[in-house]
Amino acid sequence: MKVAIIGVGSVGSAVATAVKNTGLVHEIVLFDRDGMRARAAAEDLGHAASFGFDVKISAVNNYRGIRGADIVIIAAGANQKIGETRTDLLQHNAEVIRDIVPRVMANVDSRNVILIIVTNPLDVMVMLARELSRLPAGRVIGTGTMLDSGRLRTILARTLSVSPQSIHSFVLGEHGDTSVIDWSGITVGGLPLDDFCRQTKTPISVSARRTIEYRVHNAAYEIIHGRGATWDGIGAAVADLLRSIINDEHRILTVSIVAKDGIAMSLPRVVGASGVTVSLIPKMSATESAELRASARVIKKNFGLL
Repeated sequence: MKVAIIGVGSVGSAVATAVKNTGLVHEIVLFDRDGMRARAAAEDLGHAASFGFDVKISAVNNYRGIRGADIVIIAAGANQKIGETRTDLLQHNAEVIRDIVPRVMANVDSRNVILIIVTNPLDVMVMLARELSRLPAGRVIGTGTMLDSGRLRTILARTLSVSPQSIHSFVLGEHGDTSVIDWSGITVGGLPLDDFCRQTKTPISVSARRTIEYRVHNAAYEIIHGRGATWDGIGAAVADLLRSIINDEHRILTVSIVAKDGIAMSLPRVVGASGVTVSLIPKMSATESAELRASARVIKKNFGLL
């Protein structure tokens, strides 16, 4: 399995490390227009291979170097700065995607390649990448709300004093400020959230739910304020997505693809070796369904600005 990573900034580097540490790829190609940065990243990551999995790692600043890649991860573009939203990156990063995707497609096998999009605003970039690549929707996959859902599980786990692995919960819609927590579908140890809370005498009040929603929606802003950017969480999410593809696990992940209505947003989706094969509509309240439709409208509006 050969994986190419486009863009070797803080996010791309974290993605490369997480991908290498899966032990599932035999070759990683790091592409960056700054050849010196790509070479330095490849050298550093190559040194780490002596302490773990032996992976061939190379650096290129010419797209011919990604030929033969089975999966291409696009992590290029500007990152959020303090005070910015993901949408503030729209025009700049759209130009980045417009430059990258045709060059990638000219050097890969369109019959089987899978594109993974990390660049923000994520859902709009997925729509643009699908349009430019002309690949089937299930093979242009944004990491979507995988990280948002992971943040929700972590916060709930701390609140309920259980392992995050015992919680099934989804954040849906935009990977952004209009994302929707699917409270109606949360289960803990196979029990609906309210049943678990009653049995364990750990109620989550309306006020506590609002606090959790705030923390999930603002996690990225808080991390950016403290360290300048987010990278470890998204690196782990990409590696998890990659694992489901390479191992053909058919796991259900909240990734973003372009749906039949032409809008990309996150829903629970079955992911395997051929990409996304099935999209699911989870149990939602009327309010949550309305919020999800509103989130879709924001994504559609932002795409219309390109």
